[in-house]
Amino acid sequence: MLAVKSWLKSLYAIIFSLASAVVSAIVLSFPLLYLFLKTTDITKITSFSAETIMENYVQLMWYLLWPFQNVLKMSDFPTSVNGAQHFADVKVLFLLALGVFIVFGLFYRLVVKDKLLSKSILILGMVMPLIVLPFAVLNFDTFFVIFHETLFSNKDWLFDPATDPIINVLPESFFAATFAIGLLIYELQLWFVTKKKAQLR
Repeated sequence: MLAVKSWLKSLYAIIFSLASAVVSAIVLSFPLLYLFLKTTDITKITSFSAETIMENYVQLMWYLLWPFQNVLKMSDFPTSVNGAQHFADVKVLFLLALGVFIVFGLFYRLVVKDKLLSKSILILGMVMPLIVLPFAVLNFDTFFVIFHETLFSNKDWLFDPATDPIINVLPESFFAATFAIGLLIYELQLWFVTKKKAQLR
């Protein structure tokens, strides 16, 4: 019974760390995108100012994060039917991550202080993402495709810039940086829990 409790509580910590990473990456994506807009030629290529792009990004993220916002409407970027369906699918995942972050966070302090946490499971949770890290770094485009094919059951994520021009202002490098931030936060979160576990001995 103790082994089962240890496994479940360790899994709890891993899931919360993952949700924390997603939520943190979402929050940090705002200043990250603005930094990209100011340091790359995206604004010159698209003829949109950084402020206009950020305004539309806020509208997009508001739709993705607010449960009662059911219609996606960006001021300067039209959205195709397939594009809207993809964002609807993303909305479900974002709200799931946000819900897990809030609910699991209520009991998080109690869990990380529990001596029953399994250090081996926590370390496994840290190591697993690092196994695919070299592949993601060396070939992010392929990793990005596999990631989407794993999470989504359709091809709506394959945006056509002609019908979903928002993709023109969200470069692959921006997504790669967002992934990197999320992974870093996930690893730090689990490292903190593992360190806490060691202190409880």
